[in-house]
Amino acid sequence: MTRRTIHDMVNEAKAEIEELTVDQVAAEIEAGTAVVVDIRDIRERVEKGAIPGAISAPRGMLEFWFDPESPYHQDRYQPEGRYIFYCAAGWRSALATKVIGELGFDNVAHLESGFAGWLESGNEVADIASTSKWVKRS
Repeated sequence: MTRRTIHDMVNEAKAEIEELTVDQVAAEIEAGTAVVVDIRDIRERVEKGAIPGAISAPRGMLEFWFDPESPYHQDRYQPEGRYIFYCAAGWRSALATKVIGELGFDNVAHLESGFAGWLESGNEVADIASTSKWVKRS
């Protein structure tokens, strides 16, 4: 068996999924047509902030929270919904988008440039550190 790299896996996923630009994601947020899902680790969110209004679903729990057959399923994730995933650079979110599509969610996409692209564009960023229950305060 030929070894596949993470580059191979991400490129294969990207060939099968819908990729969105920062402007396209911003337009969907403005229109209220999608749930934006931040799959980054809480440490990344606290350090860098998040896209305003995005909900947190860490990559390690994503499939379990989305799959209605899972004992960890969360009702807020329904197959008829529109979901846009993002991570730091667009690699994890490409893989996440592909696997959630495989679970039967047809209306999924990801932010191709990741949160780095969102920051670069100058769009608003929500301060997670000030409100997170995971940040120790004195």
